[in-house]
Amino acid sequence: MAVTAHASSALIRNPSSATATPLSRRLHSPLLSISFLNSATANSTKWHLKTLAAAPRPPRAAVRFVPRASADDSAIAVSTFHGVCYVVKDNIDTDQIIPAEYLTLVPSKPDEYKKLGSYAMIGLPESYRTRFIEPGESETKYSIVIAGDNFGCGSSREHAPVALGAAGVKAVVAESYARIFFRNSVATGEIYPLECEGRICDECSTGDVVTIELKENKLINHSTGKEFALKPIGDAGPVIEAGGIFAYARKTGMIPAQQTA
Repeated sequence: MAVTAHASSALIRNPSSATATPLSRRLHSPLLSISFLNSATANSTKWHLKTLAAAPRPPRAAVRFVPRASADDSAIAVSTFHGVCYVVKDNIDTDQIIPAEYLTLVPSKPDEYKKLGSYAMIGLPESYRTRFIEPGESETKYSIVIAGDNFGCGSSREHAPVALGAAGVKAVVAESYARIFFRNSVATGEIYPLECEGRICDECSTGDVVTIELKENKLINHSTGKEFALKPIGDAGPVIEAGGIFAYARKTGMIPAQQTA
């Protein structure tokens, strides 16, 4: 099943929620209306998915995405991530995550999806001396990214979370996100965009071994022995686990299941 760029472009701002509101994310039938309240830096803006019964827009083949491998009915809900972390600071933009020159790659094609992953984080400045992906490799050894404020800022490109997912990243833990990156992460189902209660990027180092416990909303740094509180992912979790918005809608019967040839 391929998720088009409209998975995220279908998310529109609700003008009635201009003021700040408590952190919440809700799902309800029949509209599959999701309130994505990203973070304080995102001005606590609510986002809603348009009514799925509306006529779909023509697909754009150049920006179609494949779901995560776990996006099927037999998938077991993820509750724990364990691995080596890669630490970045503030204002990591989408051009640093995946430069524009690689946006011609079509993630629905397995070879190009793999190639897209090999370029993840290639735009980071030279001050990051540790390579996110070693030369000649298509996947990273860092399955968890820890970031500072405003991660994923810059131009809107669904390729950014897709590139991270293709590289083997399971979750990003950031102080805050650019709301367009947050919603693209949920829409594509590629990675878990988790928010931390404090500035974890100053307390962890690249190469630390960490565990994320989703049910307990915490990150454990086994290299330092420290634990950090995370904000709940809320009802966005099942959407990501299903493989994105449309996969979730099909799985829950909100839209017809995709016919197989």
